[in-house]
Amino acid sequence: MIRCAVLQFPGSNCDQDALIAIRSFSGVAAELVWHQTTSLEAFDLIILPGGFSYGDYLRSGAIACFSPVMQAVKKAAQQGKIILGICNGFQILCEAHLLPGTLIRNRNLLFRCEETILRLENNVTPFTQACEKGQLLRLPIAHGEGCYVAQPDVLQELNNNNQILLRYATAEGEITKAASPNGSLENIAGICNREKNIFGLMPHPERACEALLGSTDGRFLFHSLITSLSKK
Repeated sequence: MIRCAVLQFPGSNCDQDALIAIRSFSGVAAELVWHQTTSLEAFDLIILPGGFSYGDYLRSGAIACFSPVMQAVKKAAQQGKIILGICNGFQILCEAHLLPGTLIRNRNLLFRCEETILRLENNVTPFTQACEKGQLLRLPIAHGEGCYVAQPDVLQELNNNNQILLRYATAEGEITKAASPNGSLENIAGICNREKNIFGLMPHPERACEALLGSTDGRFLFHSLITSLSKK
């Protein structure tokens, strides 16, 4: 049985969505874990969900990265455990320096809530192995600070190490400036760390796990995780 922790911070609002999505897969026992928890030793998979932790004061994720549970997240990362950060979770991982770069205000300064097309760039990771390279996924976004930025040397390293897993694309799979809803550099929508055990993305796969919601493409990513962990 795979044990999954879905972290809860003050202001999280996608924790229940993530919990329902991951529980829809057999062989998974998932539970909500409050941000004051100091140990995650019992878990195989850790999910930092979307929302507005601490009301996004200062900037998104800037306060949550100092929550007690984040020390346990950092320890889990060093142990090679699988960690997934969705939207605000991605922002927190960047603020905690578990992923490079940062997320800033969308270029048009507007909150964007819409469906996006994403091109999968690397399917040789625990998060994407159930996908095909170049596969297009339809996942929704809902963020005001989703513009990914990083120094040129960091971007070069991300490209060299195949750490860019998702890019915003057109319906034809082309990477164009117009396809990015937030102005992210190189249309980056999701990246992983060098060791490939931490993945952060701005789109919401947990909101694309039921046909009733308009897309089931999010299940590709969760299925990848479950399959990868089942092999351990």
